[in-house]
Amino acid sequence: MPFKKLHADIKEILESLEITTPTLFQSKSIPVIKSGANVFCTAPTGAGKTTTLVLTTLHKLKCEEVGTAPRALVLVENSEKALALHDEFIKLSKYDALRIYACDDREHIELLKSEIFEGVDVLIATPKTMNKLLLLEGINTTQLKIFNIDDAEFLIEKTAYAALMAITQSIHKCQYVLYSDKMHPILKRFESYFMQYAKTISLK
Repeated sequence: MPFKKLHADIKEILESLEITTPTLFQSKSIPVIKSGANVFCTAPTGAGKTTTLVLTTLHKLKCEEVGTAPRALVLVENSEKALALHDEFIKLSKYDALRIYACDDREHIELLKSEIFEGVDVLIATPKTMNKLLLLEGINTTQLKIFNIDDAEFLIEKTAYAALMAITQSIHKCQYVLYSDKMHPILKRFESYFMQYAKTISLK
């Protein structure tokens, strides 16, 4: 049972939300992600990908705030998805133990930079904003433990793809987990760059 070996705080939250049984996708993916491998996760909508992303990230960070630099990064397509994912993290994290920050693209980059500087554990951003923050030296990536990409199909678009490639070049060592409905050939290309030795969990 994948939920059994998760951090005690996570199990407590899941029980309070009456989430007791993992989906088939969660049963297959959570143990592999927890192993620390790079993983391509493909499954249809409704399989539990977003919940898996949140649970495995919380587990990786041991449900506690540490330092000021982000230890988990989640790339999303747009600000709406960033804010929705932020809410999901808050719902599944106990007593707001972790500092979750979603970058809203509509805010000035200097404001985002100053707020992140205050201390963040999980940073949620679009590739464009993340790349801007890196160019402004507004983010320290040396503490990153896990880099998630949610609904990764948006990376097929050239600008997002180029921004991602620039971001990953500034990160030295990190686990990458990419979630999508289907495996697109462009996504598979990442194996040659930052997704080395990646495992694939696929649910048709």
